[in-house]
Amino acid sequence: MVDILTIAVVIVVILVLVPVIQQTAARVRRMRLIRDLEVKRGSRVIALIHRQERMVVLGIPVFRYIDVRDSEEILRAIRLTPDDMPIDLIVHTPGGMALSASQIAMALKRHKAKVTVFVPHYAMSGGTLLCLTADEVFMDDNAVLGPVDPRIEEYPAASLLRIPILKDMGDIDDRTLILADVAAKAQTQMRDFVTTALSDTLGGEKAKEIAALLTGGRWTHDYPITVEEAQNLGLPVSRGLPKEIYRLMDLFPQAMPRRPSVEYIPVPYRKGEREKRKRKEE
Repeated sequence: MVDILTIAVVIVVILVLVPVIQQTAARVRRMRLIRDLEVKRGSRVIALIHRQERMVVLGIPVFRYIDVRDSEEILRAIRLTPDDMPIDLIVHTPGGMALSASQIAMALKRHKAKVTVFVPHYAMSGGTLLCLTADEVFMDDNAVLGPVDPRIEEYPAASLLRIPILKDMGDIDDRTLILADVAAKAQTQMRDFVTTALSDTLGGEKAKEIAALLTGGRWTHDYPITVEEAQNLGLPVSRGLPKEIYRLMDLFPQAMPRRPSVEYIPVPYRKGEREKRKRKEE
């Protein structure tokens, strides 16, 4: 007779192994799809996809951003890519560390073959910085980019720079003055970086104009720059993504609560489907 302890051990093992097996299977499917896309486009495909995930077993939400580990992995992938092989970078991220994003952007800019960035949903902040170094950017019709204005701690650099202007100098504490000084340096550094990133594609004067706009604090940091607005700015942005990229995004599932907040029947409807169904019901 099987005792309760044995049953409990079996249940625990199943609870531990099933998520691991599922994650491994999903990774295999992602690698296969990435390889199919590489063969189709004759390129190295790199996916930088950040979603809120849950740790296995504990179920603790983990929020993902561009960090040092990301930059190390992407730089390694670029080193493994021949100089004459194009790079396709799929970006889905809210942003992250300026240092890590800048390292990736510089490595992409130095790559001798064509660099293309695909944005299926959003590439904000540091993600936009990567787009600015690409030879071409393809976005979904509803995808967005964002400003690349630097932040000092939790404050926008552009806002810190306005404090000495808005207040009498005697009323500002030393810490705020130091933050304003650092903000001025950060804004200049980022503006110069963006200018350099865009100069080969757009020319010097246009690059300076766009760099000042994206780093100057005209918008809030989460302002969505649509495809139309990006094109109006003069960025090398086009519409449309390969269908494989949407399939790849499906294999990076967002952490879900017990009850999903969005529900629908996940099949494409053909034109005239509604009328056919209505006639059938009648």
